[in-house]
Amino acid sequence: MLARTHTNSELRIGIILLVHSINAKILTYFLLLSFAVFMKKTKMSSKGQVIIPKALRDAHRWEEGQELIAIDMGDGILLKPKKPFPETTLNDVAGCLRYQGMPKSLEEMEDAIRQGVKELWNGDS
Repeated sequence: MLARTHTNSELRIGIILLVHSINAKILTYFLLLSFAVFMKKTKMSSKGQVIIPKALRDAHRWEEGQELIAIDMGDGILLKPKKPFPETTLNDVAGCLRYQGMPKSLEEMEDAIRQGVKELWNGDS
């Protein structure tokens, strides 16, 4: 039986497919390894507390007492560090929103608040 010889283009296609297959396997392995580094298993306690693994706390430089914001993402919860506002004094902010017009009385302000709450609760506009 005679052995079949391959053309150069057939050999090139075979080499490209082999390289593509190897690259896909390497990429898959790399992605799985990356997820293994950043995905850690934890459990929720009966009080709803979750321990964030040390490797993740260290990677994000989160220390004890770090305040986090929990965001519902539909299929999970995203934790983000709460960015504290810089400390200010009354003198820093007093007068920053200038009001043009006659001053409102306390009664007028309370009426406006009541009206706003009523609109929120009743859906009025």
